[in-house]
This record gives sequence, C-alpha cells and structure tokens, in this order.
Amino acid sequence: MKRIMLKGKIHKATVTEANIDYEGSLGLDEGLMRSAGMIPFEKVHIYNVTNGERFSTYLIKAKEGSGTVGIYGAAAHKASKGDRLIIVSYAWLDEEETEFYMPKVIILDGANRIREVKP
Repeated sequence: MKRIMLKGKIHKATVTEANIDYEGSLGLDEGLMRSAGMIPFEKVHIYNVTNGERFSTYLIKAKEGSGTVGIYGAAAHKASKGDRLIIVSYAWLDEEETEFYMPKVIILDGANRIREVKP
C-alpha cells in the first residue's frame, strides 16, 4: 500500500508580490525551495493563512537569497502582497518507507528568511 505523506513545508511565508499578468504560478526563492526539498515545476499546495484560500500550482525559481514569494497568473486571485502562506509538497511512499520518514520543514521570519529548520 502507498500513502501520501508530507514531503516539504514552508511555514509563515509572506507574499512579496502578486501579479495576474505574469506567466507562471508561484515564484519562490531558490534557496528556500532547496531547503524545503522542493524543485522547479513541482506541484505544491498553498494554504493562505490570511484569507483561508487553498489552491495548488507549480513552482518557478526566483533569485536565491531574494526572499521572493511571488503569486502569478490566475493564482494571484487567491493571494495578495503581505498575505501569510503555508507552502507544501507531498510524496507517495510505500508503507515500509513511512516508519522512519521525516519531511523537510522550514519556518520563516517576516522577511522570508529561515528562522527554524525542523528535521
């Protein structure tokens, strides 16, 4: 049997820009992406803590160290600059893999810098 498990989580991300007229979906600082075990074009789920919206999209790279969390295209209807987000990715694991599996979880400060890393 397979289970869908949390693979990576970015908690308390702050939207730095929202642009409906932009090709793409979620632009994310490449360093944050890597720290959470995520890669460009990976499907992610977005939970908007500010307004309760929930949606899925894909990642595009933003400059490393920029702190960018940009919501683009149709997704920009779901979040605004300053909104707080939880960004997650999931993976299918075999039952025996789940016993010792731990996701990568990072918690950000108000400037989208890593404040804490959880195992």
